[in-house]
Parts: sequence; C-alpha cells; structure tokens
Amino acid sequence: MGRMARKTVHTRQTTKSPAGETSPASVHIKRYLRPMDVSGYRAIEIARLRARLSAPPAKAQADPRKPSCRLRPLAFCPPFPYMRSHMGRFSKMHGLGNDFVVIDARDGAVEMTAARAQAIADRHAGIGCDQLILIGASDRADVSMRIFNADGSEVEACGNATRCVPLFMGRDVLIETKAGLLDAKEVEGGVSVDMGRPRFDWDAIPLAYAMDTLTMQASWEDLPAPAAVNVGNPHVIFFCDDLDAVDIPRLGPIIENDPLFPERVNVNFAQVAGDNHLRLIVWERGAGLTRACGTGACATAVAAIRRKLMIGPMTVSLPGGDLVIGWTPGGTIRMTGPATHVFDGEADWSRF
Repeated sequence: MGRMARKTVHTRQTTKSPAGETSPASVHIKRYLRPMDVSGYRAIEIARLRARLSAPPAKAQADPRKPSCRLRPLAFCPPFPYMRSHMGRFSKMHGLGNDFVVIDARDGAVEMTAARAQAIADRHAGIGCDQLILIGASDRADVSMRIFNADGSEVEACGNATRCVPLFMGRDVLIETKAGLLDAKEVEGGVSVDMGRPRFDWDAIPLAYAMDTLTMQASWEDLPAPAAVNVGNPHVIFFCDDLDAVDIPRLGPIIENDPLFPERVNVNFAQVAGDNHLRLIVWERGAGLTRACGTGACATAVAAIRRKLMIGPMTVSLPGGDLVIGWTPGGTIRMTGPATHVFDGEADWSRF
C-alpha cells in the first residue's frame, strides 16, 4: 500500500484536478519543460564562447611515451620514431663507367649481407650499380674497403672502386682490402693506385689442378690458349686476333663458371691495338659485362708483358675509356685513371 500511495501523489502532481485547477508542483514542472526561446539559447552560447576565449590556454601535459612532433618549416616529422633509425647516406661514383654505390660504414651502423647488397645493386628496384663499396674502419690503414658484386657475392679487389676511395674521402688514403693494403692518391688526370704484386702459381689463381699459367693447356671453342693471373682476384686472359668477332656475352659466363676455376674467374678478352696499346673487354665475375675493369686491365697488361707482346707502361682501352698500367717483373702494378663522383643520396637500408 505504501508504494501505491506514493504513486498516487506523483500522479496528482503532474495532472489537473477534477475542477481544472493546476497544483503549484505541476506549474513548476510545466515551466521547466517549456521550450526556451531561440534568443535564450544564443545568449548562452555567446556567453560560453566569450568565457572560453578570455580564459588562458591550459598547458597540455606532454606524454613522455610519445615522440615530440612540432611543426617546423621544411621539416619532416615521421609518424613513428623508428622510421629514421636505418637512414643512411651514400655516394654514387664510377670509374670509366664501372659504377658503384659507396657507403661510409665506419660507425658500424650498416649491416651488409649478400641479399641486401644484391637488392641495393638492382637497377630496377634498388639504387643500381655494378658493385657496392662499404668503407669501414681499419687498424692497419686509413680505411677498409669491402666489395660486393651485383649478385651479392663479396670479392677481394676492384681497381676502379679503389680509385674512387680517395675522391670519396677527400684525401690520399691507404686502404685495407681482402687482397692486401693498397695505396691510392690523386694525381694529375685522375687517381693512381699501387695494386700490389701479381701472383702466377696455379694454386694462387686458384685453378682446380696444376697447370702452367702463362700458356694454359685449356681451350674453349676457337679461343686461343689463355694466361691466368691473380691481382687480388682471379683473372683469365685471352689474346684474340679479332676482338669484335668473339661472342663475349655467350662465352663469358661459360668460362666464368668452368670447374677449372673453383672460385669462378674474371674473363678478359684482349687484342693488341698498337705499340704499348691494348683493347680489352671484360666479363666480370658476379657482374657480367661492365664498361671497365681496373683489375682486369692490370692482369691483362701483366700477361702481355710476360708473353713479351709489349713492354710497359701501356694504355689499356676499355669500352668506358683508357687506363694506364705500369709493371716491371718482380715489382708492383701501378694503375692510373679517372674517378668520378656523380651524386649523393640518402636511403632507408631497412627496406633492402
């Protein structure tokens, strides 16, 4: 009964009496529910807006978990703080058209793998180059140099890349490579590099079995008997009567991957073009046809002197231009030629 009584009282407060009179409680309720004039709403909103504009701005508490991102002219503000963690600079360089991506990795920030080198060297989906050059720190020289072919394989030496290092560093440098220490310095007309002493023993090339490396007892189709020289990396050299008649794109990969060469080999096709002048086209191990090969020019010049075809120094003409090579038996090879800086760039190495 108590609940029913309370309900009856509530009903009386919200309804008219039988006489048609309205109770004070119902008057209060009706006044509260009456729609407000539009002008009243507008006055309230204007008052609120004035109060908001006149109040001092509240200082937002910075969330220490989120990176600060302020607007600055011409500044890129990444949505994620880790996006810059793998960014690094590189230089595009070349020696007679044999082109390189050169990366300064002396701070150890770049971890290079065969797959990453191959991706960077890709001319369609990467930066594009014949070889990738990684400049590192050294305890034995000014810098160290690692060389990756376009197929991702790491090799011991690259003459054209070696000439680019002084230009990249801005000074003469002693360079530590897998082939030994190389002294490179800028001279009139380019860069001169002491490429070290050549090696001729069959197991130093290396070959699969013992053989005379001056005139090898091996043949491929109609090619003449070649010579073999190691100038920090392995080379086989064919002296041809007519260089233009040789099907180099077909024969190059066959010889490069022949079982006679357990570490594969750089294949050089040369022709005597005059006194102390050679024409040369090189099928490079792991890179294919290139416009120039510095170690190939060195190996071919040494083989020509050993066969008494000419004396040094000599000019070696490659599709990309000329190199001057000097060598005397028992001494080191001196290579001189141009090096060119093309442009600098920045890349996110984590994307490769």
